[in-house]
Amino acid sequence: MVYERKDVEAKYKWKLEDIFATDDAWEECYFAVDECIPHVLQYQNKLTSDDEIFECLELSSHIIYDIMKIFCYAKMRKDEDSRVEKYQAMTDRAQMLLVKYVSISSFITPELCELSKERLEELKSNKRFKDYTVELERLIRDKDIVLSKKEEKLLSEVQLFADTNAEVFNMFDDADIKFAPVEDEKGNKVELSHGIYSLLLQNPNQEVRARAFDSMFTAYKDHIHMIAANYAGNVKKDWFFAKVRGFKTALDYSMYKENVPPTCYRKLLEAVDKGTEPLHRYIALRKKVLGVETLNMYDLYLPIVKEQKVEMPFEDAKKTVKEALSVMGKDYQETLASAFEDGWIDVYENKGKHSGAYSWGCYGVHPFVLLNYQETVHDVFTLAHELGHAMHSFYSNSNQPKQKSSYEIFVAEIASTVNEVLLLKHLLKTATGELRKYLLSYYLDMFRTTLFRQTMFSEFEVVAHTKVERGEPITADNLCEEYLALNKKYYGEAVEHNDLIKYEWARIPHFYRSYYVYKYATGITTAVSIASNILEKGEAYFDKYRKFLSAGGSLAPLDIIRLADVDLETDAPYEKAMKEFADTLAELEKSFE
Repeated sequence: MVYERKDVEAKYKWKLEDIFATDDAWEECYFAVDECIPHVLQYQNKLTSDDEIFECLELSSHIIYDIMKIFCYAKMRKDEDSRVEKYQAMTDRAQMLLVKYVSISSFITPELCELSKERLEELKSNKRFKDYTVELERLIRDKDIVLSKKEEKLLSEVQLFADTNAEVFNMFDDADIKFAPVEDEKGNKVELSHGIYSLLLQNPNQEVRARAFDSMFTAYKDHIHMIAANYAGNVKKDWFFAKVRGFKTALDYSMYKENVPPTCYRKLLEAVDKGTEPLHRYIALRKKVLGVETLNMYDLYLPIVKEQKVEMPFEDAKKTVKEALSVMGKDYQETLASAFEDGWIDVYENKGKHSGAYSWGCYGVHPFVLLNYQETVHDVFTLAHELGHAMHSFYSNSNQPKQKSSYEIFVAEIASTVNEVLLLKHLLKTATGELRKYLLSYYLDMFRTTLFRQTMFSEFEVVAHTKVERGEPITADNLCEEYLALNKKYYGEAVEHNDLIKYEWARIPHFYRSYYVYKYATGITTAVSIASNILEKGEAYFDKYRKFLSAGGSLAPLDIIRLADVDLETDAPYEKAMKEFADTLAELEKSFE
């Protein structure tokens, strides 16, 4: 039964009053910020002296801080119950306030970019600007690739249609594509969607899975030439921007923007390429356990061990997560206790509540976690995962000025995955029988979908971009053949590489955010090393991990990870992750003997 929000106990609701005590307080802040934003214009065409630059940066920083408070409060109130029109309107107003600020303050970065590199270095070394060193360092780096004013203006105009390929794909994928209905095991016609497809791939009936697979990929096959032409346009756009900035490849430019060396990307591909043999064994184990004559690509999402119905009320889940994360030490435990007891978490589903789970918040206030908790093992992992994000934000916000508190996407999934790994290891200490098998298979599938599959996607992106950079054509046929070859390389001979799988690339929306998915793979790789070090070395190592959690965005992403003794430009973390997968697989193989 799904309750109305008013019927949920207060102790299971987050306390957004910690951001604004009342809606009236939100209104007061909103109008104060709205009046303040135009004051930024007093600095336009005047960013030359230390005083003017500092005052402008300070004013801008304070406005952004208040806008984020305003937006977070409104959006999370809306997420409590999306049916409440008051909070719908407040969220819209907060978004418009942000747009107003962005428009009025758009002169700041271009004016600062006009300063010489020497002048920017001078500002960076000035203690007065200590909170802005990261921003100034970015401006200094960009000086090497900034073009003339005329050229920069032209490039800014190009941005108006630069994301058209992504927009076209999203419109096609969300609105226009049509899938043939799928007959389920009872003979009923099921309307296929992306969400329903995921469910049907876990249907015990292989024929149902096959029909879902055929319906899904035939739809993309029927439009493959249009999709290929659209994707080719996206790849050419990436190459255009890389060339005009003076980069040799689109990969180099993409990594530059993240302040991550491209050697990290290439190291991932090399390491996973050496480690596909255990994945092939896992695929073979799936075939054996499922007992199918032919293992097809549409059989890879069927659980080989049924999810165990371990009913775990939230209070028990809370205790379990606390125990699993106790290896972090006293400081972490105390903060985690505060998260559970002091209104960080909105636990249960209610009518109108935002679905899924997330962690979010604003500087100056503890983070918040939204859940829709059900008494399943999966939901316990979700709790640990989201608390990983929340604790990362808490430590970053507590130890960095607001200008340096936000961490990059490159490191964003590490702390959450560390918590999942620690929880899994904790549960394995006492798990036996089918529960133990389930946990082992859960871990292996985490590796398969996050490390191996995302790396395969990453390699496909390199293949596509390299074709354009070499002046070779991108066509539907060669993209499909390249993808099929990669699929065979990664999944091995135990599975039937059904011909339709070569069209899978055409349904991956992340390909329109080029060179993005590799971060999932480096994230789990880093998390495995960190979790292992915590379990082996205890609180002494946690002091290093705490530095990682506390760094926010104060350093380049790889340097932040190095604070936790993990270096993604070396082989060690990848070898550790591969060994973890192989060892887990060996135990699961033995359990099925």
